[in-house]
Amino acid sequence: MDGGAAECGTTVDEIAAKAKEEGSVNLIALPDTWANYGGILKDFKETYGIEAPVANPDASSADELTAIQTLAGQPDKPDAIDIGPSFTAQAISDGLIEPYKTTNWDEIPDNLKDPDGNWVGAYYGILSIGTNTTLVKNPPASFADLLKPEYKGMVTINGDPREAGAAFAAVVAASLANGGSYDDIMPGIEYFAKLKENGNLQVIDVNEANVLSGDVPIAIDWSYNFPGLKPALEQAGFAFDVATPSDAAYASFYAQSVVSDPVHPCAARLWLEHITGDAGALGYMQGGAIPARLAAMQQAGVIPDELLANLPSAEQLAGLTFPTQAQVDAMKAQITENWGPMVADA
Repeated sequence: MDGGAAECGTTVDEIAAKAKEEGSVNLIALPDTWANYGGILKDFKETYGIEAPVANPDASSADELTAIQTLAGQPDKPDAIDIGPSFTAQAISDGLIEPYKTTNWDEIPDNLKDPDGNWVGAYYGILSIGTNTTLVKNPPASFADLLKPEYKGMVTINGDPREAGAAFAAVVAASLANGGSYDDIMPGIEYFAKLKENGNLQVIDVNEANVLSGDVPIAIDWSYNFPGLKPALEQAGFAFDVATPSDAAYASFYAQSVVSDPVHPCAARLWLEHITGDAGALGYMQGGAIPARLAAMQQAGVIPDELLANLPSAEQLAGLTFPTQAQVDAMKAQITENWGPMVADA
């Protein structure tokens, strides 16, 4: 553990006692419906008696890193962040995060954690196509389908791939669906250039308000972002269908870190302990996300049968791969260079 962690204690109970003295943890960019963060936050606050205000819930990963810098020295600076893997290298190189290895570190797969403890991927999901089938009678089942003229002005990705992890993932998945790879994301950028050229791609945030209003008939987003919306969609009179694209099964995680020089250092560490621990993991599963410690939890028999039933099949899970950090960094460079001239500004 790092020096700051030693001051907070070496067990979850010790860390929790110190965190309670701090009284709060500053979080950012955690919408209630994203992977059931609403439920996870409620459980965290009730379990530890610690406040956990979330600033700018719909912020992008880029916004999170900017907030660390602009709020330096202020009491509302974020203590912990949740960012896409395409932003971890920048966060490390800019000195915005500090290493912390959770007490359950050994149960987290190597491809879901930084070897030096700079981040942990507490959960992951599969990129999916969510369709309001009340508005769209023939829901698309693939990236190829999304190019059809019947979906003109209907298809939305969750942000700008230069700034938002979910949008970055959509480009990666589209690349895999069109002959690309983790080493060549250009087919994905070319795909979205074509989607925009034919009028199918619309620029609007995939947030709760826009989905519930019907302004986002088709969303390309994470599998775990749709379950939290379904009750409200049904109440609004909408039916909703979620499908894994038949031409690309792409999964990715989000990375959580303790911010450098946090306002509440022990509470920040406790937050990472909670979301990687059994309670947080089960909370993620209730929202449709797959927890990093899934294998260890299955072996320990702590997952209720009804949550296990919601998981992708063992065969699907075994077939999922994650790009290396070097591949992610190279893909980000390709998107940064080409998204503007080929898509956003074209």
